[in-house]
Amino acid sequence: MNIVILAGGSGTRFWPLSRNKTPKQLMSVFGGKSMLQRTVERVLPLNPERIIVVTNALQAEETGRQLASFGSDAIFVVEEPLARNTAPAIGLAAAIIERQDPTSIMVVLPADHFIRDEEEFRAALLRAEAAAADWNLVTLGIVPTGPETGYGYIEAGMSQGSPGVLPVKRFVEKPPRQKAMEFVAGGNFFWNSGMFAWRTDVILDRIRTHMPDLWVGLSLLDVPTNLGHLHAMKAQVTNFYSRIEAQSIDYGVMEKAEGVVVLPSSFGWSDVGSWSAVPEVMEAGLDGNIVMDESPVVWLDSTGCLVRGGNKVVALVGVQDLIVVDTVDALLICPRDRAQDVKKVTEELKERGLTDLL
Repeated sequence: MNIVILAGGSGTRFWPLSRNKTPKQLMSVFGGKSMLQRTVERVLPLNPERIIVVTNALQAEETGRQLASFGSDAIFVVEEPLARNTAPAIGLAAAIIERQDPTSIMVVLPADHFIRDEEEFRAALLRAEAAAADWNLVTLGIVPTGPETGYGYIEAGMSQGSPGVLPVKRFVEKPPRQKAMEFVAGGNFFWNSGMFAWRTDVILDRIRTHMPDLWVGLSLLDVPTNLGHLHAMKAQVTNFYSRIEAQSIDYGVMEKAEGVVVLPSSFGWSDVGSWSAVPEVMEAGLDGNIVMDESPVVWLDSTGCLVRGGNKVVALVGVQDLIVVDTVDALLICPRDRAQDVKKVTEELKERGLTDLL
């Protein structure tokens, strides 16, 4: 098994804590090690042949520094010169792995997800590995615990497939609440986790079929046999990325290909996509309030609030369901139900030319 970890995101919905150079996957959001380091630790018991971490130019140095702490010669960093979404990143990793073993299984994981039951998570990856060996494109679908509108959904053919592996009928974008309630009630929809497993030669074949421009670029790359020399590909990859379009693997391949299956899974998953997701993974007090760091907080008639005070004293008086995040150069205050709109703040800062805050 090869593990590919996608670690190039910017985590804009976690601003002001998450920045371009130090996004949430490189930070200790919940204390202790970073989310990237936790992702690597989570898969090490599976004894993967190699772990390839795909990141971007801004984050490569810090990514390498954090991975060096594992002292492993089977962990490699691949640097993307430009952000091009998940399909090019996955294709690039597949081209590198193919040079080593074309028929090996490739598991793709985001670097910034929370997993509560890590033992069950590893068991799910082993089941996905077995399903992928049968030439399937496997996606891990999370059994929904409620009508979440912040996730995409996967509709499965429940009367078909083998036990534990179901054919995918369609992928659905983030739905409105009423539609999400219908999906959950139907029992045949799963949250799209963005985690995949497939044979390396199979995903490259599907890229060739459904994303021919991407495949042509990948086929021209001169991948070194010794992965310790991946830096020698930098000029090639820069030229390649300058000519390809940004595209997700879901839209580019998974929604079009044959043999796409979903593995229903339950292991306490969250993509921690915004500040509003923190209460899912951190325990609140009796009043529903959460403090994410060591800040001393004074609560007066305040409930359901999330505070990261940057070790400052924070006093909340008569407020409910607020997010308060303080950093050295920025302060965020917003209602918890508007957490998804934090991304718009980063867009506005970019428009104003305040890029030093991004």
